Amino acid sequence: MSEINFKVDEQKCIHCGLCEKDCIAKVIKLDDNKIPQAVKPDKCIKCQHCLAVCPVGAISVLDKKPEDSQQIYSQNPDMVLNLIKSRRSIRQFKNENLSNDEIQKLKDMLKWVPTGCNYHKLQFSFIDDVEVMNEFRKYLYDKILNALTKKPVKAVAEKFSAYTNAILRGEDVIFRGAPHLIVASNSVKAPCAKEDSIIALSYFELYAQSMGIGTCWCGYAQMCLMLFPALCEFLEIPDGYQPGYVMLFGPKDINYSRTTQPDDNKIVSAQKGGFETISTGKAAKRYFWNFIR
Repeated sequence: MSEINFKVDEQKCIHCGLCEKDCIAKVIKLDDNKIPQAVKPDKCIKCQHCLAVCPVGAISVLDKKPEDSQQIYSQNPDMVLNLIKSRRSIRQFKNENLSNDEIQKLKDMLKWVPTGCNYHKLQFSFIDDVEVMNEFRKYLYDKILNALTKKPVKAVAEKFSAYTNAILRGEDVIFRGAPHLIVASNSVKAPCAKEDSIIALSYFELYAQSMGIGTCWCGYAQMCLMLFPALCEFLEIPDGYQPGYVMLFGPKDINYSRTTQPDDNKIVSAQKGGFETISTGKAAKRYFWNFIR
C-alpha cells in the first residue's frame, strides 16, 4: 500500500509490464519478480491508466477497483462520423424540461472529459429547470435593457449592437428559448484553463446530440457572464475560477433530415526536410500571429 493505495492481485498478474510502460509519470516499476510496485507515489497524476491498461484486471489504485470499471468495446466509426456530420446548432427549443434521467446522464458523463495535464478542477454550473432559466433570462435582459436605455453603457452597447433592436422588442436573441444551460468554469491556475472548458463542452454536445437533445454554443451568454458578475454568483462559480464557455441545451423543436455539405478546409501535410532558417522579421511576424490573442 502507498499514498495512492496502489494494489496488485499477484494471483492475477501476468507480469506483462504494460502498467509500467504506460505510466507517464514513471510511478510504477516492476520488482525482481516482475510484480508492479508504486515506487514514486507522490508523482502520480491520477490518470488511472494502470487500472485501465491491465489486461487481466490485477491493479487497483486510488481506491478504484477493476471490477467496477466497464469493459471497452469497439465503436462503429461510420456511425460516429455520421453523428459528427449531423451535429447542428439548435436555436429552436421546446419550452419544457428534459427528464431527470436525461439530465443525470449528461451530468454523469462529465466525469470522463479529458483535461490538460490531467488537472481535473473543472466546475460545471447547470440550469436544469426551465423556471430557473426564465428567472436567469429575465434578470439578464433587465440588466441589458437598463444599460441600453436608462443609462447607456458603451461596452454593453457595443457588444450587443447587432441585436439591440431585437432585445428592445423583447426577442430572446441570446438564449433562443432554451430551457437549460451549462457553464464550464476552470481554475485560473489550470495549465489549460480555457481549453479544458471547450473540450468538456465539445464532449457534452456530442453526447447530448446522440441522445436527441439539442445544443447551441452561446457566445453572447458567455460575454454576459464576463460583463455582469451577479450572473457568476447566481451560478455559484467560485473565486479563482473563470467561466470558459456557455452551452444551451434542451428538447429541440426542430429536426434536420440530412447533413450539410461544407466546403473543404485547408489541409497540409508536413514534408521531411521542410525546416529552413527563417529571418528575424519572419520569426517576429510568427510570434505576433501566435500570441495576438
